[in-house]
Amino acid sequence: MAEYKLEVTTGDMTNAGTSDYIFVTLIGAEGESERTELDNYGIDFIAGKVRTYTVKSKASLGKLLLVKVEKDPLFSLLDDEWFCSKIVVTTPEKEVILFPCNRWVSSGELVELRGGKAVKIFEEEHPLLIKHRKKELILSNRLYQWAVFDPAMPHINNFKDTSDLPEEIRFSVSKYLEIVHTSVVGTAELKFKGLAGSTGEWENIEAMKKVLMLNKTPTSEYVSEHWMEDEFFGYQFLNGSNPNVIQRCLKLPSTFPVTEEMVKPFLQKGSSLKKEMEKGNILICDYKRMDGLVTRMYNGEHLPLTAGLGLFYMNPENKLMPIAIQLHQQPSEQNPIFLPSDPESDWMLAKMFLKNADTIQYEAVYHLTSTHYLAEGFAIAAVRNFPSVHPLYKLLIPHFRYTLQINTDGRPKLMGPDGALSQGSLGTEGLTELMRRGFSEITYSSLCVPEDIAARGLESIPNFYYRDDGLKLWSIVNSFAKAMVEYYYPSDTEVRKDIELQAWINEIYIHSFLANKKTGIPTSFQTVEELIKFITMVIFRVTGQHSAVNNGQYDYQGWMPNSSLLMRKAPPTTKGQSSMKTIMETLPNIGETIHFMSMALVLTYKYTDVVPVGSFPVERFDEPAPKKIIKEYQEKLSQLSEAIEKRNSKLTLPYIYLDPAQMENSIAI
Repeated sequence: MAEYKLEVTTGDMTNAGTSDYIFVTLIGAEGESERTELDNYGIDFIAGKVRTYTVKSKASLGKLLLVKVEKDPLFSLLDDEWFCSKIVVTTPEKEVILFPCNRWVSSGELVELRGGKAVKIFEEEHPLLIKHRKKELILSNRLYQWAVFDPAMPHINNFKDTSDLPEEIRFSVSKYLEIVHTSVVGTAELKFKGLAGSTGEWENIEAMKKVLMLNKTPTSEYVSEHWMEDEFFGYQFLNGSNPNVIQRCLKLPSTFPVTEEMVKPFLQKGSSLKKEMEKGNILICDYKRMDGLVTRMYNGEHLPLTAGLGLFYMNPENKLMPIAIQLHQQPSEQNPIFLPSDPESDWMLAKMFLKNADTIQYEAVYHLTSTHYLAEGFAIAAVRNFPSVHPLYKLLIPHFRYTLQINTDGRPKLMGPDGALSQGSLGTEGLTELMRRGFSEITYSSLCVPEDIAARGLESIPNFYYRDDGLKLWSIVNSFAKAMVEYYYPSDTEVRKDIELQAWINEIYIHSFLANKKTGIPTSFQTVEELIKFITMVIFRVTGQHSAVNNGQYDYQGWMPNSSLLMRKAPPTTKGQSSMKTIMETLPNIGETIHFMSMALVLTYKYTDVVPVGSFPVERFDEPAPKKIIKEYQEKLSQLSEAIEKRNSKLTLPYIYLDPAQMENSIAI
């Protein structure tokens, strides 16, 4: 008689346990055990608990291939689902084998678990395992399908509603309740104060602070005190929520006729615009991508939108200062170039309109399109082409946690008729067109931080913390990806002959990048080096890059005058005609302000159900080498976090958005 010891772990989430009957059958190369009920004295399957059982067979089953799990209901009409995390089997030969599960098991459902050792398709030998692998992918392809959101945009998942999503990829109960609480309670508090939904106007800037104080953060409070200062305005284009647009200016665009005389008073004494350009001290933000977009109707008229240009100077004190702003692409008498020496309200409005364009483009292109939508494609392609035993499934699936749910849930809430983004200046149609334009300009190179920084000429700009932390994080992720990939793919030949891997990248090329060769996205992988780079890009994009463009939303947009999605009144066409009254009429009204603030709060709230970057709480790898690689990765992330904290302790305004200690392992919000 051969005895197999089973350690069965029930997930720790709400309602993970069950009172139903659980049965297992062990399948080996030389036979299979009888269907055995897992039954000890007392309650067996309690959330977060491990129970030990014994399965007997007449003889050794040989190499253990599969563990078959089945559940029968205790009561015939009820299905008390069970979340099985894993089963660890100790064989009669004393071999300990991990069988990851990490899914809900329903009555009448047959679940077959493979061992935790990662196996590529060309390494499969046993016919039963080959059949199991093919069956798993067939089922995944039926469940996860591509759908078209817009013909010119990355394809999305096929689920119409979050209730259609497989239960194991949905939000946990705790996260869902926290999101509802953050949204409902925050709005209820504002309604109680008579603010949410109000069409009333703000009396003055100070009145807005009362709302901000309800959910203030150290940064949002700092922003409310310093938003009018030129030094802080410039700082935000490097280290705010959108550090993606600014670039070194070697030559002024023909559409931006700034003269030496205009900006001479704002440069170092004795210098010139030409000299400062040659030194690399002149930077520019150009929002030409937004030119000609149709805005939404508001009180019977189209809202204003500026496709402006901003010129900045890195002065000898290493402070980035705005020195010229033009609010439309085509120069004319009605499109003046605003300067810091202009009347205060004119200069303030020019900065606010430039920031309005930056905020809209940031949300539509750099946040939604470049992180959320791309991550969704990476995830769909992974579950369709990698069986759970594939090494890259094990590596990447933790980085897609909750992504399909947040995207499925977020699209209508952000882009629908009443969505927060659609209530901005552009509206749904304008936003969609902006996303199309932004997506059409995405390249593989632009998704890789070192190449993007170099292309924008920002390698040596001082006090650029997004760059400093981002490059360090990229290097750490790259080392991690290199170690993992080289362990499983010791040669280029192994990369080329992995047909599941090739199918994954081909689906990404076709569905996420619409088979556009100009993007530079590979259609296949030929070398280990190519694979390492792409895996690095994917992991960084769903961790560091998303953190950099998501986590500062409330910090910088919670104070509406600093970063508004909506400007209600057209910008000045002549100087000296505006006032503080003009500014208040231009900013969103009370209800609109609350709507935008609530969105930013929900998207940046610190939820408890968080998996930090580098964490692999679900045990998927059964080999010592990848476990060691993960541990080394975590140590490097911890060291980077300590270095960032040390640096930040010396800063008046800390840059925290690329601190691994404050970063999620996936796009989960």
